[in-house]
Amino acid sequence: MQELVKRSILSQIQQRLATNPAVALLGPRQCGKTTLARSMGGVYFDLELETDQIKLDAQWGTLVNAQKTIILDEAQAMPSIFPRLRAAIDRDRQRKGRFLLLGSVAPAMMHQVSESLAGRLALVELSPFVWDEVKDHLLDDLWFYGGYPDGGILDKQQYLQWQQDYLSLITQRDLPQWGLPAKPMTTFKLFRMIAALHGQNWNASRMGQAMGLNHQTVTSYLEYTTGCYLIRILEPYTANLRKRLVKSPKVYWRDSGLLHALMQIRTIDDLFTQPWVGASWEGFVIEQIINHLHAQGQVFTPYYLRTSDQYEIDLLLDYGSHCCAIEVKLTSCPSLDMVKRFNKAADLIDAQQRILVCRIPEPLAGDHVTITHLPGALDILLSLA
Repeated sequence: MQELVKRSILSQIQQRLATNPAVALLGPRQCGKTTLARSMGGVYFDLELETDQIKLDAQWGTLVNAQKTIILDEAQAMPSIFPRLRAAIDRDRQRKGRFLLLGSVAPAMMHQVSESLAGRLALVELSPFVWDEVKDHLLDDLWFYGGYPDGGILDKQQYLQWQQDYLSLITQRDLPQWGLPAKPMTTFKLFRMIAALHGQNWNASRMGQAMGLNHQTVTSYLEYTTGCYLIRILEPYTANLRKRLVKSPKVYWRDSGLLHALMQIRTIDDLFTQPWVGASWEGFVIEQIINHLHAQGQVFTPYYLRTSDQYEIDLLLDYGSHCCAIEVKLTSCPSLDMVKRFNKAADLIDAQQRILVCRIPEPLAGDHVTITHLPGALDILLSLA
């Protein structure tokens, strides 16, 4: 029997429900939205089921006057519900916590949200598991299998077959339903090519040539993959610095387990033999940090920085009033030169906090840079907030 994992974002959802009439809990398919929402009580409807749509329609008048939260799973599957939600909210704007909407696509792809519910609901994003939710497991297990509850982290036997089935569902059913015009084989080819580019700069023209598409088309396809929370685009930091900066974004698979499955990696020993293992570790650490901080309600903008002479910062967290520079290395013995180069890059933006994340057993604090493992970095970032 699969264990029930307490999600760190639960308190944030409860707080948003207490102060807003509606909350949208968004995130990729099968990351745990339904399990989390149903654990909170309320009246649940799966709007991908026609029977639940009929039931909701028939009981609408009674439901909106009751005191229980109405949970609408995969709300984008029933566009007609959004004007009704707006009308119900506007009739009594003082009532809070009335509706909890679950969705697997970003608001930019849910036109009904922007048209009908702007200013009427709060947005919360749920990711697959982050480290503080599965501390009883090995950190390398979370890296290798990824964070999806059914993807292997809770049951190793599920790995690879689950990822293959998940990607098939996304390419053959979900993305076409959400508007992606590409054929499933084309989408899967795009997935594989982004996996090969994981952690590298995005070049739409080169990608389009490889796929036989123009750069506008391949860029629009990429937007769909980001809109369903599969791919993260990390934008470059483009402040007015004296050095020339790389200005194209970097692309990452958000879940390392999906990345490893696409690259046909079957064991962690196989992973360590790959030339791109460092990029896999980098993407995993970046995603863990961003998702962990978002789950705690922190507000920031993530970037990366790279100069033309190869000074770089893997992750730059811009809080508005200050910046935190984070460098990621797959090593248990960082060199002095590694630290010096990182410091020089951080000096370019006057980063107040500087963290080098690697695989050392115990954190080391220097004059300017803290060298630590991932759990230590997460603790430091939360304490800084």
